[in-house]
Amino acid sequence: MFIVESYGIAVIFCIITMLCWGSWANTQKVVQREWRFELFYWDYVLGIFLLALIGAFTMGSTGESGRPFLADLSQAEGANIRSAFIGGVVFNLANILLTAAIAGAGMAVAFPVGIGLALVIGVLINYLMHAKGDPVFLFLGVGLVTLAIILNAVAYGKHSGGTGKKGVGKWIVISVIAGVLMSTFYPFIAAGMDLENFVSPAPGKMTPYTAFVVFAGGILVSNVLFNTILMRKPLEGTPSSYGEYFRGRFGVHLVGILGGCIWGLGNLFNLIAAGKAGPAISYGLGQGATLVAALWGVLIWKEFKGGSKTVNGLVAAMFVLFVVGLGLVIAAGR
Repeated sequence: MFIVESYGIAVIFCIITMLCWGSWANTQKVVQREWRFELFYWDYVLGIFLLALIGAFTMGSTGESGRPFLADLSQAEGANIRSAFIGGVVFNLANILLTAAIAGAGMAVAFPVGIGLALVIGVLINYLMHAKGDPVFLFLGVGLVTLAIILNAVAYGKHSGGTGKKGVGKWIVISVIAGVLMSTFYPFIAAGMDLENFVSPAPGKMTPYTAFVVFAGGILVSNVLFNTILMRKPLEGTPSSYGEYFRGRFGVHLVGILGGCIWGLGNLFNLIAAGKAGPAISYGLGQGATLVAALWGVLIWKEFKGGSKTVNGLVAAMFVLFVVGLGLVIAAGR
């Protein structure tokens, strides 16, 4: 299977993760006017599972190093499989709330608040589990990201108040809940892998490719429960039905699947990089996606259009703090 051999390549993979995780939500924005987010989310989940399988049977099954996917899956211990599967369930609950917040408040708000918070808590959890990297740089970077999250929430509150938009507090609260949940999924999937040796993983442990397939299975199975509930009891708007989903245009379905594949590619590269960079750094850099998403929201979707000088200043300061904070996280790995 393909294995990252250097820290530099691991950082590149994490940057690709950041771009993918920060860009998938554009697919939801594209179809938002004609397609409820709950319906979009079915295709998104299918896209994640599809990408996991493609990665497992290509990069995860070729080459001389490591165990190929099917052989690795057959020897994996039940506890490790359950751990990765639970990680998928936890992630799905967090992500479906995040997607709802994106639909309600926009990418420039939901991502900095939700994923930014997930970055802060997740880095701390992952570092406590696998202490890899300079703690001073790592935690200083996390501190700056925390400040950026606060500035973004303040900016959104001021901007929404000025435009008369309702439900400001609700979407921030939902983003916070999503962020807290999102911060806890990575340790579950990491616990099922041998992060110290991808070339010859310990018996019973899984390679990143196998762990991702099991993780994606947890997302797919749990979505039957979580998304069905949201379709019947939506956070906003009227209930939707399975009939609406199956009547959707083929092109709209493809957009959702594409969104899932984009996120899945980022997750696959993040797991591959974790062996060299360590889970705290790879996760932290990957969740730098919040910066990418905020850029999409501000520059492309104009989610802060018409903001006052104060609001624009807060958004600009948020971007600066995110960039410096992520730079420190990268430096921590050196």
